[in-house]
Amino acid sequence: MEVSPFRIERFYARYEHTTRFMLSSSDCQTRTIGELLDLEPGAHERLLDSGCGYTEPLGAPALRQAIASLYERAGAEEVVVTSCAEEGIFLLYHALLRPGDHAIVETPCYESALQVARSTGAEVSQWQRRYEDGWAHDLDALAALIRPQTRMLYINQPHNPTGTLMTRAVFEDVIGLARDHGLVLINDEVYRELEHDPAGRLPAACDVYERAVSLGSISKSYGLPGLRTGWIAAAERMVRDAVATLKDYTTICASAPSEFLTALALRNRQVLLDRNLAIVRRNLPLLDGFFARHPETFAWARPTASPIGFPRVTGIGDLDRYCAQLAAAGVLLLPGSVYDQPGHLRIGFGRANMPDALAVLEANLPGELSAG
Repeated sequence: MEVSPFRIERFYARYEHTTRFMLSSSDCQTRTIGELLDLEPGAHERLLDSGCGYTEPLGAPALRQAIASLYERAGAEEVVVTSCAEEGIFLLYHALLRPGDHAIVETPCYESALQVARSTGAEVSQWQRRYEDGWAHDLDALAALIRPQTRMLYINQPHNPTGTLMTRAVFEDVIGLARDHGLVLINDEVYRELEHDPAGRLPAACDVYERAVSLGSISKSYGLPGLRTGWIAAAERMVRDAVATLKDYTTICASAPSEFLTALALRNRQVLLDRNLAIVRRNLPLLDGFFARHPETFAWARPTASPIGFPRVTGIGDLDRYCAQLAAAGVLLLPGSVYDQPGHLRIGFGRANMPDALAVLEANLPGELSAG
């Protein structure tokens, strides 16, 4: 297996833990372990009484039941717990794709969605979305990519890095194409339940298509990435069995304390979501004002879900260099080159300190721009 360097993670490894303000965070405001334990009476004592032995390979029953509560139709028996969504991506691709197969990946995307697919030896095509089209989904282009060898379609809704969300009509058309061609459809749903208007929420893919897989995580919408817990939900037994068989060679099982805390968090997820959605709704107008003050530099398709957006930037020549300079000044943005979109930046607005971070950014725009 050969993979190229994971550009997002290499960038963050250099700057994330030494820069004062994370203005490109893909996750929401986190909580302490104590705050989580306060969500349920007796949780502190139950955690201390929990064992530190191996857990069940598919996930603790209480956790799988808590995950199943996210879905309309999927039951606990259709859930496989993973050590973060990243492991889920790896397992799904390497369990289901072989050399000679063909997969389609919605792009721009989190790099592992593309590179891990390629590492299986399968041929991979990109279903490309473009800023110039308002990040619209071209269904004709998707249909044209499907071949007799196509086995899998990977989408990400709500979307990283644009923060946009398919319409229900487009989503149903995508499901229809996958069903017509017998494709396994993987939907990365790590930002589900953080739609800015809950009325726009799409159904979970695993609830509406028999060959769909919903990929989830406690990291993003719920703001608990340190628990390193993800999952897949899939109705098809073959998919779950293939993933479970390969998982014996990766992590075998998850962390027992993380499983306890993740189940607790999901049982009380509305508390987490309400706080994080309030932060997003408070911060987004501040970004609107910032972009309105600098229209010659920034423009975007305004996000409708998640705590991230992907503005286009003009007038700053080398965005990678500029982001490094900003990090030295105390604020971190993610250059779009890590998504093969060099004219963009990823910005995050799910943290409570975003107003302070935005002030640092505004004070460190290139001189000719801040003077204007």
